[in-house]
Amino acid sequence: MDKAHLLVITPGLRAYREYLLRSISREYRIHLVTTVPPTWERAHIDDCTVVADLTDTEELVRAAVHAARKQPFDGVICWDETYIVQSARIAAALGLPGDPEVIERCRDKHRTRVLLDAGDVPQPRHHLVSGLEEALEAADGIGYPVVLKPRALAGSFGVVKADSPSQLRRTIEFTDASGAMAPELPTYASNILVEEFARGPEISVDCVVHRGAVRPVCLARKELGFAPYFEETGHVVDPADPLWSDGALMDAVTRAHTALGFTDGVTHTEIRLTSDGPKLIEVNARIGGGMIPYLHLLGGGADLGLAAAAVACGRPPGLATAARRRVCAIRFFYPEREDSVIEDVRFEDAGLPAQIVHCGPLAHQGEVKSPPPRGLMDGRVAYAIAADEDADACRAALEKAGTALRVRVAPDGTPVPAP
Repeated sequence: MDKAHLLVITPGLRAYREYLLRSISREYRIHLVTTVPPTWERAHIDDCTVVADLTDTEELVRAAVHAARKQPFDGVICWDETYIVQSARIAAALGLPGDPEVIERCRDKHRTRVLLDAGDVPQPRHHLVSGLEEALEAADGIGYPVVLKPRALAGSFGVVKADSPSQLRRTIEFTDASGAMAPELPTYASNILVEEFARGPEISVDCVVHRGAVRPVCLARKELGFAPYFEETGHVVDPADPLWSDGALMDAVTRAHTALGFTDGVTHTEIRLTSDGPKLIEVNARIGGGMIPYLHLLGGGADLGLAAAAVACGRPPGLATAARRRVCAIRFFYPEREDSVIEDVRFEDAGLPAQIVHCGPLAHQGEVKSPPPRGLMDGRVAYAIAADEDADACRAALEKAGTALRVRVAPDGTPVPAP
């Protein structure tokens, strides 16, 4: 049987997403759409189309239709939050699985909140506001602390906690200006959500959804840092996590998909575990980031990349797991000061414990990196992944890996390279 032909919209950063192309290319022929000629991607793709602008839906559709004349596609997939709506519109134009309306419901955090309320899905109280005075009024009604969140961004960009009116006054500019971090995404007249702070640990659940059947596959516990911001500094994926038997949690995840009308695809749902039960933070209409699906795969779990490709082609997903499972965890590392001009990033092999199975740089010579809030996921300089039978052992190994990390930066006063 010939391999199915998959249209992939943008590869993403190599360190974070190459594992997806590697997995999918074993069972699918890949036609990549990107804005620059492929380099490392060539090992995983069959063909490529270079476009000028990934936000130009009309250009993307024309390019996809032209490529399909040569060889029809069986599915369209995208794992970059910025372009998932455009990708769904391409799929619809080609008559392939993908519903742009449903993707937009997830992409617009206010629409998500409204639909979750209508579906009686537990979530934080929330108000959509425009400007400082409306934000202060909303926060007074909800009660402090509150969370300020941009309506259209992703990856924790612009998200910050405010414990008081004075702190809200200081931080709202950070949220309001965060749209400049992703000019490709939409802006709205009312662009900020003020939400109840859901107190408790945060987790994520990646689900595979096919013909309306929601199947939670990967559960990760988040590690957050740099308060009052919400930077994800790591994740722990434990196949034996007791949360798998939490009926209220799994019910809330399933009902969130029903409320949004999400029937086909792979999703990344974020939840806070509060004293009142689970509360939905958001539902992302794409496979999880932060290498979470890779941790799941390394630990013997199902290949979420292949599952996403299958569902994109309208096929039932294969979700086979290994007989032996293990815990896998990741930790991200950041520079000590803002505007650090990177000269070298490396780990001392002698200082790495045996549990470290992968590690490497996320910054290279000449790049400028900053810790939160100026730099968030784009401020990371390195990562390490640990595998063991126990989550605490993984965390301890990652702490030790941090002591083996060597980051050399240019001296103070070195001119920052122009972007």
